[in-house]
Amino acid sequence: MIPQTFIHDLLNRVDIVEVVGRHVRLKKSGANYSACCPFHSEKTPSFTVSPTKQFYHCFGCGAHGNAISFLMAHGGMGYVEAIGELASSLGLAVPQESGGIPEKKSPDLYEVMRQAAKHYRAELKKSPAAIEYLRGRGLSGEIAQRFHLGYAPAGWRGLSGAFPDYESPLLVETGLVIAEEGKRYDRFRDRIMFPIEDERGRIIAFGGRVLGEGEPKYLNSPETPLFEKGRELYGLFHARRSIHDGSTALVVEGYMDVVALAQHGIDFAVATLGTATTPVHVQKLFRHADHVVFSFDGDAAGRRAAWRAMENALSILTDGKKVSFLFLPQGEDPDSFVRARGKEAFLEVMKEALPLSSFLVAGLAAKCGKDSGEDRAKLLHEAKPYLEKITAPGLSLVLRKSVAAAAGADPAELDGLFGIKTPERKVFHRPRKSGHPSVVRKLLEMLMHSPSLATLVSEGCENFELPVVRKVEASALIGSLNFLKSGNFNTAELFEHFRGTAEGALLDEITPGVFILDEAGLGEEEIRSEFLGAWDQLQSMVCRAEMDALLEKSRSGWSEGDKFRYIELMQKLNFVKK
Repeated sequence: MIPQTFIHDLLNRVDIVEVVGRHVRLKKSGANYSACCPFHSEKTPSFTVSPTKQFYHCFGCGAHGNAISFLMAHGGMGYVEAIGELASSLGLAVPQESGGIPEKKSPDLYEVMRQAAKHYRAELKKSPAAIEYLRGRGLSGEIAQRFHLGYAPAGWRGLSGAFPDYESPLLVETGLVIAEEGKRYDRFRDRIMFPIEDERGRIIAFGGRVLGEGEPKYLNSPETPLFEKGRELYGLFHARRSIHDGSTALVVEGYMDVVALAQHGIDFAVATLGTATTPVHVQKLFRHADHVVFSFDGDAAGRRAAWRAMENALSILTDGKKVSFLFLPQGEDPDSFVRARGKEAFLEVMKEALPLSSFLVAGLAAKCGKDSGEDRAKLLHEAKPYLEKITAPGLSLVLRKSVAAAAGADPAELDGLFGIKTPERKVFHRPRKSGHPSVVRKLLEMLMHSPSLATLVSEGCENFELPVVRKVEASALIGSLNFLKSGNFNTAELFEHFRGTAEGALLDEITPGVFILDEAGLGEEEIRSEFLGAWDQLQSMVCRAEMDALLEKSRSGWSEGDKFRYIELMQKLNFVKK
């Protein structure tokens, strides 16, 4: 568990303008910053970042949140990963806390992996066979050092030289050692070792390539607390600067492909880790690049892998991003191709990569055929689920036209057949609900806009009941007041306080109204006056509701306490009216 105090301190110290600005070109616009939204395609900026609130909001698609939310939504990060990224940018270590009995402090899992990598590098220097293997693959000592390549000796317990406590459970937890039937032994033996690093450069896993013939040719670490293969890409830490500079990322199948390409000056390549390309992979790559090129073998397995990558990219693509597919000649992979023909030849063949739209239509046509009416009907049928996945309006339009042309149909006929429409831009308006809930929402909007307004409410909120509004609205208002009165918190911290709760979902819903208050240009005194007026209105509603309940009760008889409470409420109501 990460302490909440640390998360709030982190949000208080981080600058969301800087965080968002690393990925989006922001322009000063009054007190805020604006840009075209990174979450949907648009020509007119509707994306706003507020430095005072430490919050962002898009009036076009409704995306909003704090710095943690942005890294999760734009970067495909998990919650803990996003916190770690922000902490790292400030030079902070993320503390951990646990409930119950304090645990005995144990070595950091990252440190265990670092020690293992150091051991493997030392063993590589002592192994002529491993060195000769790498030289035979055209790799220099400099490139091996850059990627921290190593060697795991053939012995069953080679890591005992790096870890005197070979029985440590951490070695099993990190996947370095296998424990079964009372025996323990190294997972990696007689293999070239490729450390797998996260985006912060920390070693989280290993890949091992067998020196000679043997199966499996490549062996990866199992999934561990540090490593989830569906989220990680080999080489991204080393490649991200070049990817960002050229706005292009090349995805290949193997570690050796990445390293061999880097040896020849093509250092914007990454590799998946023995798994199909996932949506998280695509999201991560689009954080750094506008164009992602997948290079797979031209055989049946390679084409299936490319098709899965295409399927996972469809719902993530925006009209400003591009995906292409490169199929090298039969029997070639990026490693063998670049060693035989060089950098320039590889860059030239990359220009021939098929755009996603062409790859999709060609794949459907190859599967269904186009000769007969039945073939073309099948093509349309097969195309429907792919077309429905696309959220980018421009790409959706182009692909519908391409599919219709391949099937000999008119695009309008295709749209009518399947009920597919061009994705509409969602426009979020301030909620306009009638009745009592609007008063609570209005108060919450103003508290999110100006958290210091909570100090204007003098009475304690611990036992304050709001019987005339929905329970979640009452809980959100009371919780917001109590939270904001307990410290000097901003909008981002209030949003974080309720993350994952019903109250948080309500704050999500009313966020557009918070930024509409900005556009209204109201001064501090005007907002203060409006807040106090809404608070008095709510107080009046609460008094009247309780008085009505007491009057109903009077029909069967009042106690002295009921009479006293009724008089008290009348006095309070008159005071509120004044």
